[in-house]
Amino acid sequence: MGRKFFGTDGIRGTVGQAPITPDFVLRLAHAVGHVLKETEMRPTVLIGKDTRISGYMLESALESGFNSAGVDVVLLGPLPTPGVAYLTRAQRASLGVVISASHNPFEDNGIKFFSAQGTKLPDAWELAVEAALEKPPVWAASADLGKSRRLDDAAGRYIEFCKSTFANDLTLKGIKIVVDAAHGAAYNIAPKVFHELGADVVSIGCSPDGLNINKGVGATHPEALVQAVKDHQADFGVALDGDADRLQLVDAQGRLYNGDELLYLMADDRLGRDEHVPGVVGTLMTNMAVEVALKNRGVQFVRAKVGDRYVLEELDRHQWILGGEGSGHLLALDKHTTGDGLISALQVLQACVRSGNSMADLLKGVELFPQTLINVRLVPGQDWKTNDRLAEETRAVEVELGDTGRVLIRASGTEPLVRVMVEARDAVQAKTCAQRIADTLKV
Repeated sequence: MGRKFFGTDGIRGTVGQAPITPDFVLRLAHAVGHVLKETEMRPTVLIGKDTRISGYMLESALESGFNSAGVDVVLLGPLPTPGVAYLTRAQRASLGVVISASHNPFEDNGIKFFSAQGTKLPDAWELAVEAALEKPPVWAASADLGKSRRLDDAAGRYIEFCKSTFANDLTLKGIKIVVDAAHGAAYNIAPKVFHELGADVVSIGCSPDGLNINKGVGATHPEALVQAVKDHQADFGVALDGDADRLQLVDAQGRLYNGDELLYLMADDRLGRDEHVPGVVGTLMTNMAVEVALKNRGVQFVRAKVGDRYVLEELDRHQWILGGEGSGHLLALDKHTTGDGLISALQVLQACVRSGNSMADLLKGVELFPQTLINVRLVPGQDWKTNDRLAEETRAVEVELGDTGRVLIRASGTEPLVRVMVEARDAVQAKTCAQRIADTLKV
């Protein structure tokens, strides 16, 4: 059976349109409750959310659905996605639930789940929930209904957890940091984490009104952070997305660093402390310069499909701890079970403080390869996978590039497009090679 509702990261969509409606979300929680009760007599779930106005409505629906199945609920209020994952584990809860659409605009929302260990749940669990959704509801008897309570110090507990991942012998004193929380879940948490570690904090994107999440600020709109760093003459800028699992960093010169570069910095810092780093996981889109630099340090590099879910699967397969995407989803599994923008930022800042070097200095040997991406729209019925001209031209380009570049051709998951990406040390070569390949797809 295929998945009808679950995507690669829970269930997401436009509020008021199926499946993000209060009646469906109530049914979803009821179904999840019955799946939980197959293995546990009296489950407890934690529910956290970001700052979207629709979070109130969906939170109430989830609470009712769980209670109706005989499941107890603990409400966390606004809290980053990785904060929910942490507290689920720390509170010994049966399940963690997050109401968020991450970096999407406020009109969207979604529901995602974490296991009792604070990890993403397997496909088999999602299929079991979808099967339960097909069955009629079975309401718990009045005496067996679930109860709800609020964990008032959820934010404080998560702040302390984040701070615990920063080296005890280091401080951020004397460092000015602009913190941009995208008017999202970390608006009241991120500034406190950096301030309590000693930094002089300037906050932007920390005034949510339910409608402004990710609007012109945050990791998906880093231009606001770049300008604020310059205006305040700050040493660093940290931008998170709406649910704070994604990160962008800016240095004192206003230069923006993407997830590929930050992933390398995290690995380099560990190598500099003589820690064993057997391998790192990136994605099909990770810049080749990072792969080359890591291999020069004797570190294996493996590419996963695009999506932090797939990065995590590869890390589990190899029993490694570091991975991430250029978008800023970074994983350090010895610090947390899931991607965490705040903890990733602290890992990079820790490397800079410990070494006394800037991010630019630490990345001197890693110059990102130019990339050219061309989207080619397909005509109805066009089968690009059997295109002989495409195959021949791709082989020719790969021979031309040798080990100084690479080709990636993949279909869009949402539109009738084929994405042609060529990466090379020379920008002109990347552009001309990508165009040659793209031309073979044009009808």
